[in-house]
Amino acid sequence: MAARLGRDDHDDLSESSEINVTPFIDVMLVLLIIFMIAAPLSTVDIPVELPVAVADAPERTSDPVFITITEDLGLSVGETETDFDRLYIDVGIATGQKRDTRIYIRADKSVPYGEFIRVMNVLRADGFLKVGLVGLDEAVMEQAEGGARSGTEEP
Repeated sequence: MAARLGRDDHDDLSESSEINVTPFIDVMLVLLIIFMIAAPLSTVDIPVELPVAVADAPERTSDPVFITITEDLGLSVGETETDFDRLYIDVGIATGQKRDTRIYIRADKSVPYGEFIRVMNVLRADGFLKVGLVGLDEAVMEQAEGGARSGTEEP
């Protein structure tokens, strides 16, 4: 940093060779504030309560193909019991080797996620990419439980 030691009264309007850093500092502070505000908004880890999307169930074909995974990890295609080694064969028979057939997977809620993915991998490897997941609609379950409770109560 430079300092002027002598004072010349007659050179008040003379050129100064010092850099004026005040505008530079102002710009840097504005950029700092912009980045401080924008950085947290660009992260994905922001907790958000998303609304529940309730969509109408898609139309089912007249003869859907269901793969069921039971609580004891048993497999069945339709009504035919099978295992992982024969799964692709039984699915091929049930669909008539039509790879564009939609397949529905029903799994007990206690089935480990890894076993579910194992079934999905067998289907994908065999070329069946249209896979639907079957679950219970919460609103229908609440109505059924409410109806069962109201039907069993004595007046």
